[in-house]
Amino acid sequence: MQVTQKRNTTSKFPLRLMPSIRKGAETFSQREGVSLNQFINVAVAEKLAHLQHDEWLARRPQPTAARISRAFEVLDRPTQNAPAPGDELPDGYESIRNATEYEKAAQSK
Repeated sequence: MQVTQKRNTTSKFPLRLMPSIRKGAETFSQREGVSLNQFINVAVAEKLAHLQHDEWLARRPQPTAARISRAFEVLDRPTQNAPAPGDELPDGYESIRNATEYEKAAQSK
């Protein structure tokens, strides 16, 4: 049985850019020290990541009071591990969740 491997190939894709867009892309790609092709690849990848994130946000379950409450319960659990150096809370720190305004807002939802 012959196994065929799918090869990840790049293809040529003629891209028409408005002159002002091309000039700007060339300028920034030179500043970044990358080729125009690499600059455009990264720009498209960033745009795709943004669009995919927007789709994920639209599909994810919306927060509910019960879910938020459960998340706070998890975060409030005591831990056996001390905070890493630099991660300690400052002296006198008080959680906003202990503030009267926060309690009133949480109860009104």
